Amino acid sequence: MKKSILFVVLCLAVMGCETAETNNQSEVKASWSSSDQYASWSNGGYTVYNNIWGSGAGSQSIWANSYSNWGLWANHPDTVGIKSYPNSTKYIGTLLSAVNTLSTSFNATTPAGGAWVSAYDLWDSNKANEIMLWLNYTGNADGTGNVKPISYNYSSTGAAVPVYTNQTIGGHTWNVFRGNNGYNNVYSFLRTTKTNSGTIDAKAIYNWIKDKGWFGNVTVGDIQYGFEISSCYGTNGGGLNYTCNSYSVTSN
Repeated sequence: MKKSILFVVLCLAVMGCETAETNNQSEVKASWSSSDQYASWSNGGYTVYNNIWGSGAGSQSIWANSYSNWGLWANHPDTVGIKSYPNSTKYIGTLLSAVNTLSTSFNATTPAGGAWVSAYDLWDSNKANEIMLWLNYTGNADGTGNVKPISYNYSSTGAAVPVYTNQTIGGHTWNVFRGNNGYNNVYSFLRTTKTNSGTIDAKAIYNWIKDKGWFGNVTVGDIQYGFEISSCYGTNGGGLNYTCNSYSVTSN
C-alpha cells in the first residue's frame, strides 16, 4: 500500500514538472529559439528577427514554430525609449503601380502591462519611408499616453498631433500622424479602436499616402509585423510574454 501511494505521488510530481515546463517554457519545444540581440531565422520566405536595438535594453528571448507562429519573453526596464522590435518580415520588391493585391492578416496575444505597440512596419525598398500601423498599444489613439507616435507637431502637453483623424483606409479607421526620426519619414496610423486580430489591405495604405503626395511610385519593400517594446517589466519584475498566433502576407 505504501509503495502504491509513493508511486502515485512520484507520478504526480513528474507530471507537474512537465506541465510547468510546457506552460512557461514553450520556446524550448519550438522549432527555433534564441536570446541573441540580432538573432534571425528564415522560414517559408519570411524572416523572424529578435531585433533588440534600443539603448538600455534588458533581456529578451524569442521562439518560433514558423514565420506565422512565434513569440517572446521580454524584461525591459521602465525607462524612456524603444528597446526592441521583434518581428516577422516578408520582402515584396515590386513597384507600387505593379502591385495588384497586397493584404496581410495577423492574430496576437499581448500582455496587459508595460509600454508597447503591436504594429506593422511597411517600408519602401530604399528604407526612406516607414509606415507604422498601430493595431494594439498601451497609449491612446489621440497621441497621448506612455507610447506616442513620431510627429512633426506636439501639443503643449507633449501629445503628438495628428494630421488626419478618423480616416477609414484598408478596412480600418485610423488617426494619422506624420514625422521624421532623423533617418526616414515616418507615417503612423493609430487604429482608433485597439485590436489583436484582423486583415489589412496594405496596398490601400500605400496608395493613400501616395495620393497625398508624401511619396511617389515607390517600390514596396519589407512588410513586417511585430511588437515595438519600450518597457515590459511585468509583475514583480518578472517580464512579459507576447505571442504572434498567426501572420501572413498575400501579394501579386
